[in-house]
Amino acid sequence: MPIRILLADDHPIVREGLAAVLSTQPDFEIVGQANNGAEAVELAATTQPDIVILDLAMPEMDGVQALRALRAANKQLKALVFTASETDERIIGAIQAGAQGYLLKGAPRDELFSAIRVIARGGSLLSPVVAVRLMQQIVEPPEPPAVLTEREHEVLNLLAQGLQNKEIAARLGIGERTAKFHVSSLMNKLDASNRVEAVRRAVQQGLVEL
Repeated sequence: MPIRILLADDHPIVREGLAAVLSTQPDFEIVGQANNGAEAVELAATTQPDIVILDLAMPEMDGVQALRALRAANKQLKALVFTASETDERIIGAIQAGAQGYLLKGAPRDELFSAIRVIARGGSLLSPVVAVRLMQQIVEPPEPPAVLTEREHEVLNLLAQGLQNKEIAARLGIGERTAKFHVSSLMNKLDASNRVEAVRRAVQQGLVEL
């Protein structure tokens, strides 16, 4: 019985090239190709693949969201992340969502073939770079939460709701410049380059809940 494979990548050239490479193996069968995460979930329901190979950066529904939906619909479905992303957040998110493997694009084709067969048999496989990053996350102590003032906590809660400086100022009865100052102070304490990253870091540190 061939290993039934569903591919999900929003770049047609990459996806079709991957399909062509995998089709050279007699024990692989490509049963579907999806342009995004949402389409991957729909196709998985109709094609019933053994393994889904998916990118993480996709429109409509990213790879991690798709993984959660795929695993919720079918606990037996296996998944291999094949992506260019090697950030710690993406790696951990994918593993937590149920991926059995994580390979970076650019891996030798034999490594990809081997990963698919290992995962199809019930094993798991991480590329060496990904494994090292994951181990560092496990070994290194968690980042201590930033120390915020009471006013900064109030601003952070409003920031997490998506409010802009003018709206934050109105809610708290302070000037817009003062609100902007508090937001800048928050971003500095959270070592964030923008408002979205500030909220993400605050959530990770348990300072706010979404």
